[in-house]
Amino acid sequence: GQRFELQQPQDKVLVTAGETITLTCIVSGILPIGPVRWLKGWGDGNETVYGLKVSIPRVTRTVDESDTDFSIRIRDARPEDAGTYYCVKLRRSVSGDDEVFAHGTGTEVSVHAKPTPPVVSGPRHRTGPGQSVPFNCTSGGFFPKDISVKWLKDGSPISAQQPQVTPGQTKSSYDMSSTVTVTLQEDDVRSQLVCEVQHPTLPAPLRGTYQLSDALRVSPSIQVVPEPPSPVEVNRTVNFTCHVKGFYPGAVAVTWLENGTEMKVENIPRPVETPRGLFELRSLVEVKATEEKNGSVFTCRVVHDGQDPVSEVVALRIAAPARE
Repeated sequence: GQRFELQQPQDKVLVTAGETITLTCIVSGILPIGPVRWLKGWGDGNETVYGLKVSIPRVTRTVDESDTDFSIRIRDARPEDAGTYYCVKLRRSVSGDDEVFAHGTGTEVSVHAKPTPPVVSGPRHRTGPGQSVPFNCTSGGFFPKDISVKWLKDGSPISAQQPQVTPGQTKSSYDMSSTVTVTLQEDDVRSQLVCEVQHPTLPAPLRGTYQLSDALRVSPSIQVVPEPPSPVEVNRTVNFTCHVKGFYPGAVAVTWLENGTEMKVENIPRPVETPRGLFELRSLVEVKATEEKNGSVFTCRVVHDGQDPVSEVVALRIAAPARE
């Protein structure tokens, strides 16, 4: 009769995660009694992928019931499917156990996996202009290991450290972390940071974005202007205007104090956004310049974005009446 032959022709198979892995194994000639199995790995660490009694649900034969074609398909390829697969013909021994009769040379399977969309994270707390702040970009689940990261601020490249690539959750995938340090400026209220990831599996880079306004705090400048300016005639009405300028974000609370005691303010103004993206606000109180108010101190106190209050103080002076 014809001599037994086992052919496993594929040296290497490369698929992308989610695709189907097809592994070919053809036998011919006189088949000794015993099953054909597929093993992942060889020796002590091997795992039976397909056999009479063992089969992973994602694994099926390409030709059911064939006596010669023992090729298999592995659906929905995952990074952990990477490894070397062997088609093995077993022979029933005299003792009733199965022993290896013949096997293929092995097919090395690589599963390429796309990285997850990059996520950019910033500091937990806002910081002011002039501060250097680290931003982090993470992406994971990719194979092979080669990955490149580019950072852009408002479309222009900025230099960053080399990305850190570490083993992922599965044996055949990797995770990436990249850090860039940005010195914040007032104008960054309108700036965007982009982390761009390129990988062999990607037709175009993946991008993660971060609005620098989420990390920025610009504290206001305060100026109190009396109209008319002191000294004023007795019983005149004086308008004190508190100009609160150039702040971000727009969360601000303004209170007025007269000699340390909080005053009632009728209208509560709302911040207005300027063309630069910062905010400004005007708060007004009216005071009647009676003689007993001579020398009174009026304070505009501003609490911005939960920070410690800042104040600006002005005193009311009443002009002495002209002597007859």
